Amino acid sequence: MPKVRAGDVSLGWREWGEGDTTVVFIHGNLASKDWIELAAPLFPTGLRVVGIDWRGCGDSDRPAASLGYANYSMQQHALDMLAALDALQIPFCHLATHSTGGIIATRMLLMQPERFGRVLALDPVTPLGLAFNAEQIDLFRAMMASRELTRAVMATAASSLFLPDSMVPNGVPKFRDGLGAIQFLFERILDQTAGVSEGVWIGTPVNLTRERESRELERRMSEIRHSHLVVWGERDGWIALADLQKMTAAMPDCRLAVVPGVGHSMNLEMPPLYAGYFGACFSGISERNS
Repeated sequence: MPKVRAGDVSLGWREWGEGDTTVVFIHGNLASKDWIELAAPLFPTGLRVVGIDWRGCGDSDRPAASLGYANYSMQQHALDMLAALDALQIPFCHLATHSTGGIIATRMLLMQPERFGRVLALDPVTPLGLAFNAEQIDLFRAMMASRELTRAVMATAASSLFLPDSMVPNGVPKFRDGLGAIQFLFERILDQTAGVSEGVWIGTPVNLTRERESRELERRMSEIRHSHLVVWGERDGWIALADLQKMTAAMPDCRLAVVPGVGHSMNLEMPPLYAGYFGACFSGISERNS
């Protein structure tokens, strides 16, 4: 996969489609650009979709974590993405985000608001951030050493792919029948997750907790005037609906769609449905139409 230089790191990236309208996909924690791989062929024609890996994830460099994980902060990820857009010569684009990619995008929008148009936010971490206690952060440490534990936790991020009876404490998640390519992609994603840097494993929950405690972005939500479509799976156990409702109430142009039968990761769980929302948000718009 190609890489693009972004400050002190090189980031993995790939693109799907071609056209005058560019959409940049920003993935979530412990993830990669590949999470839209099955949906991308179903996106509307006329779109160029670019996925970029965070530092520490996918095909990107994995710098050692600095004191307090400052070099893996949401601000640093946002700066990386902006630098990558510069290097890829993308002066203006729309954004599609997933999970923690949502709060990274918030920082991008506030730093360079004129550079972006519409935003499709799938189960986003909102500008409120998320709070993780010491026990939860220890769980991420344990996941670093255990593929079985990682599988169990990652399954909760794509819950509709698994038999409900197998999603129990100390159980082994079992796939539903007939998933085909989705099951193969999940297994490959699991391999990728095992290789992310400590700065992502531990730095993400540490820095999301700092975002929650500082309330900096929460206070600035009214400044974000970009058109947002927020899509939330009703089986999502990671993102609280109340946070999304607060976000949509505070931002001037933000709509919320609640989708039954899907969990935290529609892009992986139901690629055709995700592609439908993607098309509804981005098809038929000019490059600078917000």
